[in-house]
Amino acid sequence: MEDGQEARPPNQGLKIVVCIKQVPKGEQLEIDPVKKTLRREGVESEMNPADKNAVEMALGFKDEHGGEVIALSMGSRSFERSLRMAIGMGADRAVLLSDRALAGSDTTPTSYALAGTISLLGKIDLILCGEETSDSSTGHVGPGIAGHLEIPQITYVTEAKVENDKIIAKRQVEFGFETWETTFPALLTVKFGCNRPREPTLSRKIKAKRGNVIQTWSAKDAGLDESKLGLNGSPTIVSTIDTVELPSRKGELFSGNLGKNVSDLISRLVRDGFIRG
Repeated sequence: MEDGQEARPPNQGLKIVVCIKQVPKGEQLEIDPVKKTLRREGVESEMNPADKNAVEMALGFKDEHGGEVIALSMGSRSFERSLRMAIGMGADRAVLLSDRALAGSDTTPTSYALAGTISLLGKIDLILCGEETSDSSTGHVGPGIAGHLEIPQITYVTEAKVENDKIIAKRQVEFGFETWETTFPALLTVKFGCNRPREPTLSRKIKAKRGNVIQTWSAKDAGLDESKLGLNGSPTIVSTIDTVELPSRKGELFSGNLGKNVSDLISRLVRDGFIRG
């Protein structure tokens, strides 16, 4: 956050930014063989699944503590579809950062651009992101935003609550869970499937459709250095792309005596190395 900026006290309501991304549907993921980036034009897309959980967590905080939820995305104008969904679910307004200079950005310029945009939205208490996106699965952007804004972060959060002007969060780790707490402002990355996202309501769909709730900003509007954006600002280099052909699946039906079937199945599993004899 900017020097001297203080977060709004939680007892006056929370101001929350939820970063969301529109991703190609899993079965339609395609790579451009020349640019070595994901093809997005002409591909059916949806809000990133973990981002829906982040939106739901933000709305839960708003239900309990009041305040405002702002949905933020970076991409083409088609990304307005996911922002309208967030508004339909209950977000108050949305900002779309859209500029040709952003095309091809990897996680480094993406986190820089989103952090720069957030810094212009005023005093923010919480920033929520999905744990990762289904089209890249890096989990880098949320922590990158926190690094640029120099605020604490708690990653892979499954539950969170506000208590005594602090955020207390349960996070999933490899062999269980940890509980962490921090002061505001802070950033959380939210685990996919940790809650049940609410459905958009008809009245809020109408609100989103009528317009005036989604602002579109360019890189210049957000005060971004264009030399740090897009492919030129991305340190990730994709050298080769391999297509993996999945083997065909075979099925076999066992019939007859149950005891013999179980014995034959176990023998097959031992023979093929799935279990030890």
